[in-house]
Amino acid sequence: MKEQEPRFIVITGGPGSGKTTLIERLASEGYAHAPEAGRAIIQAQTAIDGPALPWRDKELFAELMLGWEMRSHAMMQGHPGPVLFDRGVPDIIGYRRLEGLPVPAHLSGAAHLCRYAKRVFLAPFWPEIYGRDAERRQDGETARRTCQVVAQAYADLGYEIVELPCRPVTERAALIRGMIGPPG
Repeated sequence: MKEQEPRFIVITGGPGSGKTTLIERLASEGYAHAPEAGRAIIQAQTAIDGPALPWRDKELFAELMLGWEMRSHAMMQGHPGPVLFDRGVPDIIGYRRLEGLPVPAHLSGAAHLCRYAKRVFLAPFWPEIYGRDAERRQDGETARRTCQVVAQAYADLGYEIVELPCRPVTERAALIRGMIGPPG
């Protein structure tokens, strides 16, 4: 297994838990970031009526997310200072487990190749802010289970999970800033 990449900070969790809002807040303070794969893929596939949508072909959707996450990881290698990732390769393991799909050897290999900081920030299911939209079709129970399987995927790979409080974005940002230091 490759060594951890201490500058690569993952913020993960279930859908609708405030991850992207938090990352956008920190990005506005100067932190580099890599956007979430899932939502972007859904938007692009919807625009072209493509097959790689989670409600059409879960396997293909997972493969596109894997390619996206590996590319994001590679692109940020030369970036100085902390880089925030809106999910990472282990999230795809969690997704496949949630959907009852096997975890293929190449995905396990990618999770060992694309390493992140030892501490992974988990935004837990937060029913008060959860909502569905055009890309987020999961019900609340599925969002809660997603958070659990994703957290387990990271734990299985040796990451330390730091659960974020269900607090305003300013407080969550201050917590992360205090743990990772200033932007590059």
